[in-house]
Formats: sequence, structure tokens, C-alpha cells
Amino acid sequence: MKKVYFASDFHLGYPSNAASAERERRIVAWLSHIQPTCKELYLLGDVFDFWFEYKWVAPKGYVRFLAKLAEFVDMGIPVYMFEGNHDQWLYGYLHDEIGVTICKTAQEREWNEKRFFLHHGHALGKYDTGMNCLHWIFTRRVLQRMFSWIHPDVSFALAHAWSKKNRKAKEYESDHYMGDDKEYLLQFSLDESKKRHIDYFVFGHRHLPLDKELPNGAHYINVGNWITRSSYAYFDGEKVILTDFDM
Repeated sequence: MKKVYFASDFHLGYPSNAASAERERRIVAWLSHIQPTCKELYLLGDVFDFWFEYKWVAPKGYVRFLAKLAEFVDMGIPVYMFEGNHDQWLYGYLHDEIGVTICKTAQEREWNEKRFFLHHGHALGKYDTGMNCLHWIFTRRVLQRMFSWIHPDVSFALAHAWSKKNRKAKEYESDHYMGDDKEYLLQFSLDESKKRHIDYFVFGHRHLPLDKELPNGAHYINVGNWITRSSYAYFDGEKVILTDFDM
């Protein structure tokens, strides 16, 4: 049967054009691989390492990737792209040019009587206090307008430099499970599962592929990243399967 696919944290543009181009080819190969069996595609944020749309300017590059998404849409396969903490300035360009549906908030879906909670995973709940603060700043319309006054050559250089510095500072988080009490997306899932019935909480952001069963039988799924590996998840109609793409 047709499957629902989930992936996140491609971080296209990081850390260099050459490295990003190689990753883009791998992502396009994966998209071609899943295309015949894909019912819906959910890209759960940080698809780009930085994305900001000016009134008359959108980021250059990623042509093969965007063309492949257009193929999905043209075939009638819905593509949903969530705002991440690196690309939360997705305005109208990708929707207008390609037909991608932009998701700015958490989404809930139901397939085959299984309930899903979907989000990138940043600034979610009370645990991620630092990201909550940054998210509040980055989503202020007046600050976004002020940022748009900076020339793109400068603004993109600043953003990518900050990303590289931040990635080195937090690299350990992508390699180690920090424990149930410190994995804040797990804590969020535990809290939400006590309020209502959710079968699968599916996130990106954390970069570490995870499938943790909660006490009530729900699952916290993190689809991982495409910088250090090529992990993704899919729902086959009965359960969510977390796996890696091998070219």
C-alpha cells in the first residue's frame, strides 16, 4: 500500500556548497526511491540550514531538490514542509512556485485510526527554554522586517557563520542519548500523552534517530538527520518504521 514518509534536518547549505551538493544528490535519490510508494511526504523542518525570503529575492541553489518536490506535487503527492529553527522564515515562495504546503505550527493527522502529532521539535513545551527565547525573537514581525533591510550577501554570511559555530558547540547532542530526563522532546511527548490519545509523536530537530515507546504504548519517534546519516521514517498503515537510506 502507499506509505506516509517523514524526514527532517537536511540542512542544505551546510557546511559548504560542495558538501551540500553531495547531500542534495543523496536526498534526491531517496525521493526518487520512495516516489512510487509515497502517499504523502512530510519534511519536518531544518530542510535548509538557513532560509530567508526577501520581497524580490529567494535563496539560490537547491534546484534539483526543489524540482523533485515539484514532481511530487505535480503527481498529486502532497508535500508538507515544516518550519524549523533554521528555516522558520518560509513565507510564500515555495508554496506559490512549487505547491508545497508550509506548516508553521504542530499538526495532527490520522491514518488507519492511528493518531500522529507532527512538529520539527524546537521551542515546544516548557523544557527547551533557550530555544523558546530565540523562537520568540525570530518570529517578531518587526525584527524580521528589520533583518530584511540587510543585504542578502551579508545576512546569509552571518547566518551560516552562526550555524557553523552553533553546530560545533552542540555536536555532542547528535551522537549521544542524554537520558530520559534530559531528552526534552521525550518529556513533552510524555506530558501530552497524558492529556489525550496520540499514537505517534514524530519530530526532527534532535538529529538522533530514536524510537521510544512510552508507558501508555505511544511512541516518540525522532527521524534523525542527513548530515551524519540518511535516516527517515514511514508509516506503512500499521506501524511507523525508522530506517536509513542506502544508495
